[in-house]
Amino acid sequence: MRHRKGFNHLGRTKAHREAMFANMASSLILHKRIQTTTAKAKALRTFVEPLITKSKSDTTHSRRVVFSYLKNKYAVSELFREVSPKIAERPGGYTRILKTGSRLGDNAELCIIELVDYNENLLATKEGKKPKRSRTRRGIKGGNETPREVPETKVVEKEEMKAEPEKIQTDETLKAEETEDAKAEKESKQDDEKKKSENNNPTSEKNDN
Repeated sequence: MRHRKGFNHLGRTKAHREAMFANMASSLILHKRIQTTTAKAKALRTFVEPLITKSKSDTTHSRRVVFSYLKNKYAVSELFREVSPKIAERPGGYTRILKTGSRLGDNAELCIIELVDYNENLLATKEGKKPKRSRTRRGIKGGNETPREVPETKVVEKEEMKAEPEKIQTDETLKAEETEDAKAEKESKQDDEKKKSENNNPTSEKNDN
């Protein structure tokens, strides 16, 4: 009988259960994710997470304590060398359980248990997410209506309207400059013609005198 024991016996003796957890925890540390039943995964979580917390202090005593549970030197070295630096800033919750449906034979609930910091797909989606905009609710005459957002097209139109007068001003200034240049050219041509006419008719001025 249970007698107020708060863990799942999983239909096994203590020795069988500890050996199974040691094997599953070693596989989880080495492969970073394993597939099992939901009941075993929930029981494994209570077994492996204290060991991961223990690996944050890399001492001989900590290694010996973890080895007494795992009985696998390769899993212990992987835990202290690779896993512990990655989870150093995480204050617990090192594993995640993802349910995958039920098994065909006995209809047992299956799941995947994995280390949180090694799921690259979920980490990439978290980094790629845009920050949410904070929306304030401003009631209109005591109502709960939210103010309508101005669409981006209207903003673009306003910017274009602001930009058009500058273009018109530049065109007008160019036209004014062109007219001034044309006037200056005409005046210079008239002066040249007068000078030429004076140079060509000096005799007529003498005869008149």
